[in-house]
Amino acid sequence: MSKYYLTHDSSKCVSCEACEVQCKVHHNLPVGPNLCQIQRLSPEESSDPLDENFVFMSCFHCDEAACLDVCPTTAIRRREKDGIVHIEPVLCIGCTSCMSACAWGAIQWNPETKKATKCDHCMDRLDAGLKPSCVTVCLTSCLDYVPEEELSPSISKYIVTANGHPEVIK
Repeated sequence: MSKYYLTHDSSKCVSCEACEVQCKVHHNLPVGPNLCQIQRLSPEESSDPLDENFVFMSCFHCDEAACLDVCPTTAIRRREKDGIVHIEPVLCIGCTSCMSACAWGAIQWNPETKKATKCDHCMDRLDAGLKPSCVTVCLTSCLDYVPEEELSPSISKYIVTANGHPEVIK
């Protein structure tokens, strides 16, 4: 299995939110669910009150995915070839157990389908040899999607795994 990481260079991010918009368009999402989000760190979380820092948040596709373990219908699955944790919509019964289990709030409720939805790294695009749609529209190229073995040393030193939850911290 080849593990991939969606990386974010916060020093380049201007919070244009093009990634959020493109994700909603690609996944045909209504108002409400956001499978990826740019979050602004508040001044209390930054050492410089004039410095604007942004963090890209989406599903981490955890090695020990709590959402996968609590799904009563096995609608949440992990792809063998790349480790992507995804939801099979036809199997989801909308019980929201996965939403409660996710420590990151990555699983969202789709009010139109009455089912859970989450980032799947645009599996359809990956299978066609393309990068996730959020990466392709990033105006400053602060987002990238790379296999673990191609992570630069400057980024890989920030990858920490705690209880099976990978985080890229910079």
